[in-house]
Amino acid sequence: MLDRRLFLHLATWLGQWPAGPGLHVVRSYRRARPAWDGRLRPAVAVRAPGCTVLSVPPDRVDAVRALVRGRSVAELLPRLPAAVGVPEFITHAGVFRWCTAPEPLPDVGDWIPPTSCGLPAWLRLFDREVLVVRDAGGRYLAGAGIKRHDAFGHELAVGTVPAARGRGLARRLVAQAARRVLDDGAVPTYLHSVDNHASARVAEAAGFPDQGWSSVRVVPR
Repeated sequence: MLDRRLFLHLATWLGQWPAGPGLHVVRSYRRARPAWDGRLRPAVAVRAPGCTVLSVPPDRVDAVRALVRGRSVAELLPRLPAAVGVPEFITHAGVFRWCTAPEPLPDVGDWIPPTSCGLPAWLRLFDREVLVVRDAGGRYLAGAGIKRHDAFGHELAVGTVPAARGRGLARRLVAQAARRVLDDGAVPTYLHSVDNHASARVAEAAGFPDQGWSSVRVVPR
């Protein structure tokens, strides 16, 4: 049975969940409003085995439905940004994972404000505390942030500087951040490109199995 938090997240984030077999284009006001980082995500799709829901702005539903007819997903993806009114954006496809029981890895990071000194630019996009590992000299090694899409689903992002890779920091950060999300009453999600094998290994080690789900998003370059 699908976790209730995940069900509520998908229904809220996409505008509808579940749907019948095949690809379903649905409308959501969220696609016309800034996302967690203040930038638009005018198309978001989640594919589960046998079902795909593609969420677009209300005024773009007809155009996207017309685009979908008679086209495979491979043909659809490069045309999707223009169909939702942002031809300068790109389409990103990846594996969609979630977790309700993170691996019991020991905590490794500290929660600090995203405005703290020495953090990379991507962590400064977050509006709440981020999870960070520093070395003995205070230099940044790895970090994780939480993208709070809605009250029910929070997506994790993680990054490690090249010199600190291979130490298991990322998997421990993801498990630690997942525990916080669950404590807050939401379900943690994790997305990565299909060919990002390192990120896939981090997800698996932290307790985010690949259950055959995927996601597509139209995002700024």
